[in-house]
Amino acid sequence: MKNFLFTSIFLILFLVSNSAFSLDDRELLFEDALSASSIGQFEISLERWNQYLEKFPNDAAALSNRGNVKLVVGDPKGAIKDQNNAIALDSNELDPYINRGIAKESLGLWLEAKDDYSFVISRDNDNFSAMYNLANVEGSLNNWGNARELYDNAAKTNPGFAMARSSLALADYELGDLNKSEQELRKLIRRYPTFADARAALTALTWSKGKYGEAESNWVAVLELDPRYAEEDWLLEVRRWPPAPVNDLMKFIALK
Repeated sequence: MKNFLFTSIFLILFLVSNSAFSLDDRELLFEDALSASSIGQFEISLERWNQYLEKFPNDAAALSNRGNVKLVVGDPKGAIKDQNNAIALDSNELDPYINRGIAKESLGLWLEAKDDYSFVISRDNDNFSAMYNLANVEGSLNNWGNARELYDNAAKTNPGFAMARSSLALADYELGDLNKSEQELRKLIRRYPTFADARAALTALTWSKGKYGEAESNWVAVLELDPRYAEEDWLLEVRRWPPAPVNDLMKFIALK
C-alpha cells in the first residue's frame, strides 16, 4: 500500500489547489481515517473514510482504503465496488487490483481473483504479494503444483517473506516431498523460533514420520503462540493449508 499512498499524496497536492480545503485539512482527514484502521478501529475508520470521500469523491487511494475496511467489517461486495471505482479513476495503480482480488477470494470467486492477480503480475513480475495471493487461489483450486511454483517465486523475490516460505513447504508436503518440506520448515524455525505456522506444519510432518517426541515439543510451542492451529476449519478456510498436512495434524491432535 506504500506506493499507492504515495500516489494519493501526489493527487492531494495536485487537486487541493482548487479546493476550499487547505492541504493540511485534507491530509488530516486522510490520515485520521488511515490511522483508525491501522489500530483496528474499523467501524470508526469506515465512518471517517465516508466523511473524507463525501468531500473528495475522486480520490482513488481513499476509495481503495475504504474498500479494504469494508472487507474487514464484512461487506465484500461493497469492497469490490470501491476497488472498481478506484481502478476506474487510476487504472495504472496496481494495489486496487490486489485488494479486489482479496475481496473476491472472500466470496469464493477464485477465477475472478486469479484474473486480478495475474493482471498485476503481467504488469509487475516482481510483485510478490500478487504471486503469493495467486498461489493461494491455485491451492483453493487444488492446483498444488502451480501453487508451489508461485510460492517459490514469491519467496525468491522477497527472501524475508516467511509465510511464503512456509506455504512453499506445505505445498511440498501436499505433493509428497516430505524431506524438502522438512528441510525448509527447520530453516524457518531456526530463523524465526516463534513462527507458529512453521512449527505447526513441522508438528504434523514429524508425527507422520514417527518422531512423536519432537511433534509434541513443537505442538506445545504452537498452542502458546497461536491456538487457532488446533481448529481444522480455520486451517482449511482461513489459513488455507493443503489437505495432507491438515489431515496429519488433526490425527495427531485426536490421539492426544
